[in-house]
Amino acid sequence: MAALTGKEAALFVPSGTMANLVSVLVHCDARGSEVILGDDSHIHLYENGGIATVGGVHPSPVRSNPDGTMDIDRIVAAIRSPDGVIYYPTTRLICLENTHVNSGGRCLSVEYTDRVGEIASWSRGLKLHIDGARIFNASVALGVPVDRLVKAADSVSVCLSKGLGAPVGSVIVGSKAFIDKAKFLRKTLGGGMRQVGVLCAAAHVAVRDTVGKLADDHRRAKAFAVGLNKIEQFTVDSASVETNMVFFDIVDSRISSYKLCQILEKRNVLVNPRNSKW
Repeated sequence: MAALTGKEAALFVPSGTMANLVSVLVHCDARGSEVILGDDSHIHLYENGGIATVGGVHPSPVRSNPDGTMDIDRIVAAIRSPDGVIYYPTTRLICLENTHVNSGGRCLSVEYTDRVGEIASWSRGLKLHIDGARIFNASVALGVPVDRLVKAADSVSVCLSKGLGAPVGSVIVGSKAFIDKAKFLRKTLGGGMRQVGVLCAAAHVAVRDTVGKLADDHRRAKAFAVGLNKIEQFTVDSASVETNMVFFDIVDSRISSYKLCQILEKRNVLVNPRNSKW
């Protein structure tokens, strides 16, 4: 995985949430550090506030755009350094997400990622972490090799159990010094496992055999979105379906998300509501 992403070293962890938590804590090793991230990002919304509760890291959310990016000028404006002003936290890290889950699996371009990397390196040596849970999907959709897509990043988390289809696990990649520190944090969080060999064997098969199938996965998702748009009770922006995720809205007030999920489950189709307002 280190070779595929163009980094020096890699580390297996049980989950994407642990991968992101460990990565943030390595970069933000002083309590009270600050991380800039999208307000609609997975780290900010769906990881139990771990960076704050476990690491004492302050999140500075920046508005996410519909395509999963954050405006460059907003990122720059959010960067803070004490410089004698004792009431500011110190910004140490910027986090991106590729593909971006809450934009429906949209891809961040290599040009955008490079630009954010430049901002980080120019701004008092900030670090850039990419939540690359579906980075192989982004690579296939954009036609850009994974190592080039994450070249600007100091660390990347890669999920093995989403688009790649392994039963469990994620991998963190970065410099050797970064991974050496990550090993200690993984152990602290309970992620060091004697049984990792059998999990990594399945993960290896997923990486070896599934990446070549992702383009067809994306094609099927696009066809599914186009088909849903033909049902008058649903609407989906099929133009935004770039990878393997399809989000659709129910436009008929007589149909609730809860009822639709129940009906589809009886037909062996599993669907998740986007939020809890069923």
